[in-house]
Amino acid sequence: MTKLAKLDGKVALVTGGSRGIGEATALRLAEDGADVAVTYLGSAERAEAVAAKITAMGRRGWAVRADSADPQDVRAVVEAVAERFGRLDILVNNAGVGAVGPIEEVGLADVDKVLEVNVRAPYLFAQAAAAHLPEGGRIVTIGSCLARRVAFPGASLYATSKAAVVGLTKALARELGPRGITVNVVHPGPIDTEMNPADGPSAEFQAGLTALGRFGRGADVAATVAHLAGEEGRYITGAEIAVDGGLAA
Repeated sequence: MTKLAKLDGKVALVTGGSRGIGEATALRLAEDGADVAVTYLGSAERAEAVAAKITAMGRRGWAVRADSADPQDVRAVVEAVAERFGRLDILVNNAGVGAVGPIEEVGLADVDKVLEVNVRAPYLFAQAAAAHLPEGGRIVTIGSCLARRVAFPGASLYATSKAAVVGLTKALARELGPRGITVNVVHPGPIDTEMNPADGPSAEFQAGLTALGRFGRGADVAATVAHLAGEEGRYITGAEIAVDGGLAA
C-alpha cells in the first residue's frame, strides 16, 4: 500500500514565497504533500517558477500578487486562497523587510514600512486565516535570531519587529489552542539567500557569530517549518525555535 505524504490533502499559504526561505518552505511543504499558494510583490516570474515546480510535484501551486503592507491585499489573498483551493490549513508568515543602520539615521518611512510588513501583516494574515483554519491548523511565522540576541549595533528597528511577532505567537497560541490550532515562530540565523549571500561582504562576520561557524540553507529552515506544519508537530505551540547555527547559544 502506498504511504501517504505527511501533508496530503492540506493547503498552505506561504507569504513572500518567490525566493529565499519562502521558496524553500513552499517547495518543502509541497514535497510533503500540500497544495501551496505563494505570494509575491515584484518578482512575478520567480513566483510563477515556484508554482510551476509545485505543480510538477503533482500538487496544486499558485502564485498570487499581494502587498503585505496593504491590509486589503492581505485579507483578500487569504480569502482568494481559501476559495480557490476549498480550504486553508497552514499559514506561513514569511514575507519581511529590513532596515539596518544607526537609530539616528532610520527614517519614519522605514519605521512604518518595517512595522507594516513585519508586524501588522503577520497579525492580519493570522486574523484572516483564523476564520478558515480547521482543527489541526497551523500558523508558523519566520522571525529572526535578532529577536533573541542582537549581536551587533544598528538592528534596533528590525529586532523590534521580530521581537513583536514573538508576543503575537504566544498570545495566538493561547487564543487558538482550544480550537486545536498551533502557532509557532522560527528564528533563522544567517541563511544563504540572494538577500544575504554566504559570500557577501558581511558573511564572514555573520558566520563568526554562530557556534557552527557557517551559514545555513533555506532548506534548513524549511525542514523545521514542515515539522511544525505536520502531524508530528501537533504538541508544539507558542514556541520559539532557533535555526541559527548556535548564534543565540
